[in-house]
Amino acid sequence: MSTAPDLYCVVGHPIAHSRSPWIHARFAALTGQALVYEPLLAPVDGFADALAAFAARGGRGCNVTVPFKHEAAQCASQISQRVQLAGAANTLTRQPDGSWHADNTDGLGLVADIVQGAGRPIAGCDLLLAGAGGAAAGVLGPLLTQQPRRIVVTNRTAARAQALVALHAELAALHKVELLAQDQQGLKGDFDIVINATASSLEGGAIPVPAGALRPGALAYDMMYGPAAQGFLDWARAQGGQPRDGLGMLVHQAAAAFALWRGVQPPAAQVLAELRGR
Repeated sequence: MSTAPDLYCVVGHPIAHSRSPWIHARFAALTGQALVYEPLLAPVDGFADALAAFAARGGRGCNVTVPFKHEAAQCASQISQRVQLAGAANTLTRQPDGSWHADNTDGLGLVADIVQGAGRPIAGCDLLLAGAGGAAAGVLGPLLTQQPRRIVVTNRTAARAQALVALHAELAALHKVELLAQDQQGLKGDFDIVINATASSLEGGAIPVPAGALRPGALAYDMMYGPAAQGFLDWARAQGGQPRDGLGMLVHQAAAAFALWRGVQPPAAQVLAELRGR
């Protein structure tokens, strides 16, 4: 008798553009895992119902993308420390009792792509995180665990940056990292790594950091990828920085989710190279 493959999905609105089904299909093929991974379009006001219907079909786990990451955290019975700090989840795993466990692998993916993909150690460096919304909240905790010397969070609304810093103050102290918030207009200092976690790339807005923020050869990382990231990458190159988009973060966060679900670490670097080739 044959056993049906396990069912997974990525849920969002919109979702047709997602690369995740291709990524997870390659992970499954390369690791010999029997699974089906599909895109799931949920109504903007219908995430909980869509998740329940997916569970009723036997769904074992799902990735969650915009605009449902905060709601995903609220739908889970158990949450990781990363979700507790971020207030958002991108990975749900079905438990034996039918409940959901929520985790956030975005920060793990970002760290892996910076350290492994870009070959840039985070430990001991000065790092600027531009943005204080859900994207920034999802990655600040894992960045702190890498023990940079200093992380500055900057945002158009200074109060949001201050709130994010306050939420992570205990973790920063634990890892002996100087963590502070600065107003975007009054930003001072220069950095080894600059991460754009704002919506400016999506919205075609102005570059959210001044040119002087990049030290010579600094890594300038946009968490977006594709055409949306091109303006920031071109700007960084013109300032003498090392530009990198978020495609590697996408693949590495997917690899972390895959490992949580299947107990197998997929070859993220190989799949990223294949995806860039496409």
